[in-house]
Amino acid sequence: MSKHKRYTITAALPYTNGSVHIGHLAGVYIPADIYARYMRLKGKDVLFVCGSDEHGVPITIKAKKEGVTPQQVVDKYHNIIKTSFEDFGISFDNYSRTSDEIHHNTASEFFTKLYDNDKFIEQTTDQLYDADAKQFLADRFVVGTCPKCGNDESYGDQCEKCGTSHNATDLINPKSAITGNVPSLKSTKHWFLPLDKYSNFLKEWIVDGHKDDWKTNVYGQVKSWIDDGLKPRAVTRDLDWGIKVPIEGVDSKVLYVWFDAPIGYISATKQWAEQQNKDWEPYWKDEDTKLVHFIGKDNIVFHCIIFPAMLKAEGSYILPENVPANEFLNLEGKKLSTSKNWAVWLDQYLIDFPNKQDVLRYSLTSIAPETKDSDFTWGDFQTKNNSELVAIFGNFINRVTVLTHKYYEGIVPKSGEFTSIDLGTLSKLAELPLEVDLLIEKYKFRDAQTAMMSIARLGNKYLADEEPWKKMKTDPERVKTIMYVALQISTVLAIVSEPFLPFTNQKMSEMLNINNLSWSNLSSDCSKLMHEGHTINKAELLFEKIEDSQVELQTNKLEESKKLNELANEKPEPIKPLIEFDDFSKLDIRIGTILEASKMAKTKKLLILKVDMGMEVRQIVSGIAHCFKPEDIIGQKVCVLVNLETKKIKGVESNGMILMTELSEGNLDFISPSSLSVSNGKTVG
Repeated sequence: MSKHKRYTITAALPYTNGSVHIGHLAGVYIPADIYARYMRLKGKDVLFVCGSDEHGVPITIKAKKEGVTPQQVVDKYHNIIKTSFEDFGISFDNYSRTSDEIHHNTASEFFTKLYDNDKFIEQTTDQLYDADAKQFLADRFVVGTCPKCGNDESYGDQCEKCGTSHNATDLINPKSAITGNVPSLKSTKHWFLPLDKYSNFLKEWIVDGHKDDWKTNVYGQVKSWIDDGLKPRAVTRDLDWGIKVPIEGVDSKVLYVWFDAPIGYISATKQWAEQQNKDWEPYWKDEDTKLVHFIGKDNIVFHCIIFPAMLKAEGSYILPENVPANEFLNLEGKKLSTSKNWAVWLDQYLIDFPNKQDVLRYSLTSIAPETKDSDFTWGDFQTKNNSELVAIFGNFINRVTVLTHKYYEGIVPKSGEFTSIDLGTLSKLAELPLEVDLLIEKYKFRDAQTAMMSIARLGNKYLADEEPWKKMKTDPERVKTIMYVALQISTVLAIVSEPFLPFTNQKMSEMLNINNLSWSNLSSDCSKLMHEGHTINKAELLFEKIEDSQVELQTNKLEESKKLNELANEKPEPIKPLIEFDDFSKLDIRIGTILEASKMAKTKKLLILKVDMGMEVRQIVSGIAHCFKPEDIIGQKVCVLVNLETKKIKGVESNGMILMTELSEGNLDFISPSSLSVSNGKTVG
């Protein structure tokens, strides 16, 4: 187990160009919060920081789309994200923003120290340039084909499909995300961090030093980067939004967002220290501090290679001891996509499911993508709540509190002599927190939560086996011991569940009337956590059943997003070859009224219509049965092409064609005669 004096825990800074979704929660923020809460519960000195990343190119793209300034974009989404995190119970000690003055100063000072100590190299290189937009195309301003996996929607700095980081000039067939133009190459000067000079250091620190304790996905990706040979990485960009490069005479250049963003952890610490009247440096410069970064797999290279190289170059900072990055979370079998609205947004979830923060925490932790991509479904979410949280966890606590009040007016009874079943149960009760402890220390939060739930399962089994409601009639003294043991199980569950289910923990603490219990209260003897004579409060439901209608509402939202995405991706039919005006003028279109309509036997789409054309009644076969019921279109006025040659369809003669318009997904509608004028009995467009 770790013996550090203090813990500095960071969670990846979210871009402020949109809200936080369940992929972010499962990959970064819930695991980080579990770890921070656990360490606090153990009495450790913990600093848990995060903040809004407000200088990325996605912010400027969002601003252009919405016709507002980048500052307006970051102000809007910073408030949404910060409030969502607070309402969801993510227990940051400080949530800052990279637009704060303290961050600008910290990042500028960091850059200046490296610049003054000749840690950068200057290079003039050819970069992609959009002549129409009159700007260089940094990062997300350019899209193209990934040189590694062939994804044709890769960004200029990273491919979201395979996770590879690269430069914009590495892309195949690059295009400007601003104008869609093919960019040209233009020379520009930038400052680079020579990562190749840190290869030996990184190899010794990571490959040799963390092979056994870092997650295999993290270790493997970093080793691959080092083995492929590191190259200098630009730390400046040709942009007008961001932290200005602090070099005299340098204009229109800012610090690369992946240089300034991780420094945001440091500036957030400084801000917190000022507010708390503390010294910030021990949390970043003391070897007795354990630094842990929680991130998604797309950020591995930045946190395991670039940022450590920056810290090494600066010279006075500690390095992260672990970077437990998670893989990606999918949604209903498809990759999460913010641009396609294929996501479950945290702020919207909190509206749709008030007071159910812990249900989402539990569901996402149970499928955490710790070693491979995983999939969230609303059906599984409902099952996790109804079959586990309600039926196991909530059921046990409710039984214990209700029976204690029913038999003893809420007062913990005095235990008699323990039976072998009691002793076996208490022995297992002492083991489970140790299992949770070990798994959290290894960043296996999914398994740790399962071990936590085993405490509730243990309690349910104990009550089911001992049946105090039956023994109360025959052996009331024995029931005192049973309820005493059950209350000890409840107390252990209340302590151990706090990192996983903090809102539930608060309710349990009030119900059981326990305060200030920590991990240190857990020991090899769990039989004396709640003493006889202690009074507990009335029962309160910890969880409520989630109904099918609630799940259906969410799946309908996703279906709507799916339909909109399909429509957006639909390519219009190509225009048919040109015709002469004389060909068009031959068409004789007239207005008629449907008198009769019936389905044609053995067909799905065909209706046989009788249409009154004024001078005669015509029989017309029309393929509209999949859109209209025969009885619903009697009396409908329609436009009919009357000089179309007679044709037999399925053996039935058709004398004309009803003119229709095609709507979305193949649906049809009648062309309204009111949109046409009539001349000499004919309709004229």
